[in-house]
Amino acid sequence: MNSTKKTAIITGASRGIGKACALGLASLGYHCIMISRSLELLEEVAQQINENGGEASLFAVDLTKESDLKECLSRIKHYYPRIDVLVNNAGMYIGGNLQLEAEDFRLQMELNLMANFNLLKEIVPIMKAQKSGYIFNIASRAGKIGFSNSGAYSASKFGLVGLSESLYRELAVFGISVTAICPGWVATEMADIAGTPLSDEEMIQPEDIFSSMEYLLKLSPNTRIKEIIIEARDSIS
Repeated sequence: MNSTKKTAIITGASRGIGKACALGLASLGYHCIMISRSLELLEEVAQQINENGGEASLFAVDLTKESDLKECLSRIKHYYPRIDVLVNNAGMYIGGNLQLEAEDFRLQMELNLMANFNLLKEIVPIMKAQKSGYIFNIASRAGKIGFSNSGAYSASKFGLVGLSESLYRELAVFGISVTAICPGWVATEMADIAGTPLSDEEMIQPEDIFSSMEYLLKLSPNTRIKEIIIEARDSIS
């Protein structure tokens, strides 16, 4: 890897929002370190990046397995001592509130919140040492509004928004920006699982999430944006 090239870590990079962010960041010249459970799908994204002249590294890991994640991050820190952008995007949706089994509630907390905490715990010290960096926490509109039959998912995303805001205030003095991006319905597989009432064309597109990130990355270094809420036009009421 070119040692002068900026580096970005993207979780959940094999599809949806993560894939759009990886392709977009690569187009801006970042070396993209992509993390997901599926190596096969990551390889497909990496092929697109390489065909367009970009660079990518792949790490297939289940982020809910803390020991596997720590081993993965240890390897990343060994080969990539500088991290300019972290995109905490990996997540899952299981509908339900109190009728959920405790294991399903716990699983969403582990992936949607704890995995992000573990990533931040390892990557923030690097950004502090280099006195720069941008952290994007991909939360959800459900992290701002508690929707019926989505209590476990909302709880995990509310937690991520709270963690993100705390770090937003804490890390600014170190030159690190932190933004929570909270989209409504995005045209992804997760939206189908959650039972979206909108067609793909009516929803926010994954590329719109990256466009928001690109805008934020271009702001002057003294500007901070705590969070962005993005809604699909036809879901506003």
